[in-house]
Amino acid sequence: MTGTEAQSAVHLRRVKLERARDKGQPEPLPGAGYEFVAPLDETGHIDLESWKNYRTLCFVHRLERGAVVERGLLVHKAGGKGGATWAFDYELGEGDEEAGYRFGAHAFKTGEYVSVRDEDGELHTYRVASVMPV
Repeated sequence: MTGTEAQSAVHLRRVKLERARDKGQPEPLPGAGYEFVAPLDETGHIDLESWKNYRTLCFVHRLERGAVVERGLLVHKAGGKGGATWAFDYELGEGDEEAGYRFGAHAFKTGEYVSVRDEDGELHTYRVASVMPV
């Protein structure tokens, strides 16, 4: 695949995550979660090189009861424990990030499950509710 073909296979997508059942949450919480924009490749994985070109368009909204309660950006943090991390950052440089657990390895496809570690260090499970073109 040439560089031009690889770029054309990456598309900005709006991904909606809804809180799923997990250890601390016995029932799903529709309307609680995140909505974010990311460049996804044809397999549904976040494409780092495309993100570098479109990072200012890669926003995140944290949702409670379907309403936006925080706005931020999808950021990529190199290094650290376990290597690079994708995170939701609401105030750059404030240490309030919510880290996606292995977001770089997950395919964002409707019905799949992912985890997010909140700013208090708690890991929560989310279901990919939708993936739509931007």
